[in-house]
Amino acid sequence: MSERNEDGLSRRALLQRAALGAAALGLSGCDRLSQNDALLNLLGGAQALNMTAQRLLAGDALAIEYPASMISPVFRPNGSTDPQTDLYRGYLANDFTDWRLEIGGLVDNPLSLSLAEIRAMPARTQITRHDCVEGWSVIGQWTGPVLGDVLARAGVQPQARYVVFHCMDQLNGRNFYYESIDMVAARHPQTLLAHSLNGEAVPVANGAPLRLRVERQLGYKMAKYLHGITLVEHFDDIQGGKGGYWEDRGYTWYAGI
Repeated sequence: MSERNEDGLSRRALLQRAALGAAALGLSGCDRLSQNDALLNLLGGAQALNMTAQRLLAGDALAIEYPASMISPVFRPNGSTDPQTDLYRGYLANDFTDWRLEIGGLVDNPLSLSLAEIRAMPARTQITRHDCVEGWSVIGQWTGPVLGDVLARAGVQPQARYVVFHCMDQLNGRNFYYESIDMVAARHPQTLLAHSLNGEAVPVANGAPLRLRVERQLGYKMAKYLHGITLVEHFDDIQGGKGGYWEDRGYTWYAGI
């Protein structure tokens, strides 16, 4: 059994976070981290070992959930905080009443869901810790349908291996943010399409109207400002072909903690 500190962190997780923090010392923001060769080499070397160890040892174990008394006064946002794309500003101006989440690709029944329909779905509420690759953490309460349940409605085809999340924000003025996870992570019971944070609608800074929560990975995997989900066999032909905005710029695809 692994040793854990007062927050429940395993020795392996503590060592990993310490290494990440040391590599990132003096940097601010994921854009600057992506220019740090030492950090990228560290992440790349750890990816295969981390994924194998976590999947073998942890299986479908849940991330630690916390009491309400530990919710952070402010949930610090990561990544984009106020998207300026025409796509996003148009939906925001109408309070997302005409926004829809399109789910397609390798599914039997493509879905087009309004925010009201997503809010009406059976939901899970969980209080978890968000760990950013920059070295900070924050605890918040998230509510939303379990992604696996939503995908089951769409009917996942056997050849689907990855779930790709399409977002409405741009970090470089050209490419829209995107992310991906595999079917194991997608079907984890704590992987949510979160519409609420701390009992209120997710704020713009934290990803309104809908964001991904995949609690056993680092924050850059938790795509914000969602408007589309595509199930694919591979992601070689999507943007840079590495499975995510930051992955295309050198980050590891698997960011388990």
